Amino acid sequence: MAHWFHRNPLKATAQVKFDLKMVASDSQALKLCSDLRQARARLLELFPDANHEIDVVEPALTLYLALLRGLIEAPEGSDWSKLRHSVRFRWTHSMLGNSPEAHFDAIFELVSVLQNAAFWYMKHASKVAAQEEVSMDEAKIVHRSLRRGAGLLKYAQEEWVNKLLETPKAGSDGDPRVHTAYLNQATAEAQEVTIARAVELKHNPGLISALSNETAKMFTTAADSITSLDEKTFGHWTKYLRLKAAFYSAYAYNYAGENMLNQDKCGDAIRSLQESKKNYELAAEMCKEYGQTKGPGTQAKPEKHQFFRRIAPIIARTLEKCERENGMIYHQKVPYDPPQLELRATYGLVSPDDYTLPPAAPLWSPVTYAAFDLTKNLAEDAGANSKSAQKAEGDLPPVKEADIHQSSKDHKNNSGCSVM
Repeated sequence: MAHWFHRNPLKATAQVKFDLKMVASDSQALKLCSDLRQARARLLELFPDANHEIDVVEPALTLYLALLRGLIEAPEGSDWSKLRHSVRFRWTHSMLGNSPEAHFDAIFELVSVLQNAAFWYMKHASKVAAQEEVSMDEAKIVHRSLRRGAGLLKYAQEEWVNKLLETPKAGSDGDPRVHTAYLNQATAEAQEVTIARAVELKHNPGLISALSNETAKMFTTAADSITSLDEKTFGHWTKYLRLKAAFYSAYAYNYAGENMLNQDKCGDAIRSLQESKKNYELAAEMCKEYGQTKGPGTQAKPEKHQFFRRIAPIIARTLEKCERENGMIYHQKVPYDPPQLELRATYGLVSPDDYTLPPAAPLWSPVTYAAFDLTKNLAEDAGANSKSAQKAEGDLPPVKEADIHQSSKDHKNNSGCSVM
């Protein structure tokens, strides 16, 4: 597991009062409005700080989504809630600055909350992995956080984005290209944990190579998905994904070479190690480009981190050993083209966690639901949602996130990563 990750900003949102109209005053309905306000405020208080524990954030997320579900589905669950369009929500997107979108749509709120929760899990993984010493239990937390983040993103996109009133705009968090990048990034980073553990336990180098190759392909898919978007906005993130792809290609060819040497295929091993060195040098150049590129998200110099520096001497030593043994023992021809890597790992591949919404909160009874008024001032709603009205409201301030220091100190284990 590399102990350094790129992270984009959280989504910002405006306060919501949940002042829902009622046919007549109803104590349970009033409590629902109050609970919605408090649960949302509590969740938004937790999101900016990745230092919180999962067992603090997860119940807060479940509570708010259980309450929000009543604005999405009727109590019987057979139709959309009559209150789906009763509250106006304003959210920014992680990569598009501080100008928010506003919609009278509880599904827009649901998608935005699920996405922000996914980003929190990814940031929590970074926080845990950034420690100088990471135990096995903490490594499992990193792995779990990344899988849960991927699962939330997958669930939001596959189950709810297509139910929004409008097609997501280009570069937004609902854009399929951005979703693909986030999903593959989170999944690939979870596989970094698996690779580091395999290195620590000295698993078969063929397996490590195959896992590394799969991980490199995931990072490449993530980068390819956003290359058509604005370079000024997405270029910094893209460079991170490209450098990680090159880095894990270097890993894949290094361990493939070690595996070939074990099979007395010394010529092929030398060519594989040469390709590993080439990819590592490419990753080093990309690290520098990443550090010099401005854009949303983490600003860092990854080439200074131990996770990146540690593999270079391993490649050099293994290549030197192969060349020495080929000169003294094997006398095999070194192929012009690099060998084909294992296409798929036999085990160890990561998949996003399955996720589904919690049941609606018990307060959402048919009687309480009936207490809310169906009528709304549509002209007022339309005016509030117009472009001119949104412009007059102005941008939302960016989320002030708690500091997470990602240490560049050397780790004291065999992989140079933060898994013990």
